[in-house]
Amino acid sequence: QVRPVESGGGSVQAGGSLRLSCKYSKLTFSMYAMGWFRQAPGKEREFVAAISRNGGSTDYADSVKGRFAISRDNGKNSVYLQMNSLKPEDTAVYLCAACPTVYANLVPSAVRDFDSWGQGTQVTVST
Repeated sequence: QVRPVESGGGSVQAGGSLRLSCKYSKLTFSMYAMGWFRQAPGKEREFVAAISRNGGSTDYADSVKGRFAISRDNGKNSVYLQMNSLKPEDTAVYLCAACPTVYANLVPSAVRDFDSWGQGTQVTVST
């Protein structure tokens, strides 16, 4: 199974910023919509953000709208998540995943639509 390499997590104070990166080395990257999810201890995995194959469409969870921004670079097989104005409730393991699709503008958001999950990167936001 193809697994990406995620990086960029860490510990920050509330109000701070982090930029997560996710790189796939063995994937026809441009044929996949990409997503970021997060999972806190004892909680279900939840959708954070997704971006279409061509990068032209994005979607965000209501809880992160206006604070997070997803982007991709198909030439580098990479997807990014810029996280600003971080809050303690953003603390979680953040995972990226890929959704194969023939539709260039599709932006999926359900966990079941994605595969090729990364192992995640920890983000901890303190008060």
